[in-house]
Amino acid sequence: MTPPSLQDGIEQAGSPINLVWKPDSAPWTPEVLPPEYTGWRAEQTAWHEAVALADLSHHMFDTVIEGPDATRLLDEVSANNYRTFAVGQAKQFIPVAPDGNILSDGILLRESEHRYTLSGIPVAQNWVTYHGQTGGYDVTFRTDPSSAYRGGADPVLFRFQVQGPLATDLVARVFGGPLPATKFFHTTPVRLGDRTFRALRHGMAGQPGYEFIGDYADHDFVEEALLTAGVEFGLVRVGAMAYPTSGAESGWIPSPTPALYTDPGLLDYRRWLPLYGIEGQRPLGGSFFSENIEDFYCTPYELGYGRSISFDHDFIGRDALRKARDDVRRQKVTLALDRDDLHHVFGADPGFVHDYSRFRVERDDTLAGVTYQADYLQPAGTVLALALVETRFAEPGTEVEIVWGQHPGPGTAPDADLECPRLRATVHPAPFDDHARTRYRRN
Repeated sequence: MTPPSLQDGIEQAGSPINLVWKPDSAPWTPEVLPPEYTGWRAEQTAWHEAVALADLSHHMFDTVIEGPDATRLLDEVSANNYRTFAVGQAKQFIPVAPDGNILSDGILLRESEHRYTLSGIPVAQNWVTYHGQTGGYDVTFRTDPSSAYRGGADPVLFRFQVQGPLATDLVARVFGGPLPATKFFHTTPVRLGDRTFRALRHGMAGQPGYEFIGDYADHDFVEEALLTAGVEFGLVRVGAMAYPTSGAESGWIPSPTPALYTDPGLLDYRRWLPLYGIEGQRPLGGSFFSENIEDFYCTPYELGYGRSISFDHDFIGRDALRKARDDVRRQKVTLALDRDDLHHVFGADPGFVHDYSRFRVERDDTLAGVTYQADYLQPAGTVLALALVETRFAEPGTEVEIVWGQHPGPGTAPDADLECPRLRATVHPAPFDDHARTRYRRN
């Protein structure tokens, strides 16, 4: 029996929004990791004041794309520049739909001339795989899913992220000296004992650091070396609760709604996608609701990816994306919630807040934007929410309100008065962290 497709699910539900609107769904956190090691507050603080270690080995999908046509395939299904894509370099991968809206993102690492690894949630990986398999490209694919779908087997790769003001000191201690000078989002080969692996210059929350990537067979050896050396530097391990909150400071909006549910030209693609993949199961919820799922789409420019887009080649969505470049109506910002309002709604100690809901952002009772992630950040002392707001409301210091609640979905008017709490918030830049905003990508 053929498993149901995404298109089957849409037709059975009656519309895309009927399929994916699931208010009050539990927010995603990384699998396998314990919720906390030393407490989520201490773990958040560590990447600002000392050094934090996060094990990223389990929660991402990795797809290896290899073959003589690998670069041509990627060039034709994404807006990235492959003319200056060096071996050992990583990029934010930007696939767009024919209408110019983004499908998802991911991290694309070029391992050799004809071999790439695309990592992250599988939306972008599915897009590449579909076109590679149906477009006559000389290319092969090998996907290692996240541990939630691996059936108890070990991952192919380990990933350890080391970040914080003492990260470079810790790394120098582990490797017997500083690593070779490496540009942002580039890798350098490293050796520890008789193990060799990669060091990617990268870190979340705007703090300096590296991501170490290698054969999972070396996971425990590398982890032990980092933990042992980390004692001197106050290293703190990061659990599943704290880790995803780092994105709120970094200004990275995870899992935008993929622009694939309605375009007639993508019908065959929706029939190829499984219903029980992320495209059919990742829930939407929040106080912002529309019967039209296209109201949840966004462009790469709104997400801040303009610097990574190149029009020097033909790719799917190119013409529509060029038009979107000249008509950017929303801007990514960070909203810092008013502490008094936060305490009024959540109590004297708000506790852990981590929410991917699409909450309405209003100014003078008028819709001004939508949130994508909201987290309590101990170093900030309040909840920070990443949002897309209309450009006229994006000036830092602008006062807005967040409508904090869940719309029940189909059957209730989008503008129904649900008597949800309204929390005042102030617009800040995204990334919120000054280092991430001004110095993170230099060199």
